[in-house]
Amino acid sequence: MQNAIQLREFLSERFPRIRLLSELENIPAGSSLPTGITQIDALLGGGLPKGALTEMVQDDVQAGSSLVLCSVLREARQQWVGLIDGRDSFDPASLDFKPSRLLWIRCHEAAQAMKAADLLLRDGNLPLVLLDLALNPAAQLRKVSATAWYRLQRLIEHKSTALLVLTPRPMVSSAKARLFLTANFTLDDLGRPRDQLLSRLKVVLQNKRFHSDEAEWAQAG
Repeated sequence: MQNAIQLREFLSERFPRIRLLSELENIPAGSSLPTGITQIDALLGGGLPKGALTEMVQDDVQAGSSLVLCSVLREARQQWVGLIDGRDSFDPASLDFKPSRLLWIRCHEAAQAMKAADLLLRDGNLPLVLLDLALNPAAQLRKVSATAWYRLQRLIEHKSTALLVLTPRPMVSSAKARLFLTANFTLDDLGRPRDQLLSRLKVVLQNKRFHSDEAEWAQAG
């Protein structure tokens, strides 16, 4: 609870509404934020939809979600971005630029990450929020209810904010679109150029609704 209070105080001091909301309100409703990744932007019609949740599922730690995360941050480096790190696993050294407008919230549990997402979306000042739950244990993720996702959707549906959620299994019941990510990178790929790695990403789009998938996963384990 103390961490949540501190985050709320930080947001009110660092991002006064009068300074940023006017910029966001001028963005047309229904528009999107490009990710800089050709496969993703093509599937989503230009990028991450604003006023909505997009889920990206990677069922393998080598599928490339970290590469996607870094690429999205690079593409959005000229605007404020909130990164909620659900497992405190993000490495700033992996970026090929120095972020100056990145709000990095380091969490250790999914519950903490969900509270942080609620606060950032409720505040409404950030055009892009990234919620990384890709490495959180299944036991933690099963405690996140469908209601929690619908609450996040209600918070941004009338705002020009895009929310991308990275997960290891399908679970975001209120997502406007769900992307499945595969790549199967190896250690030999670490030295390859970023553009070459991005070209090897395989992305599949599944539109909403996903209740049967979520119910199946909730019963597993």
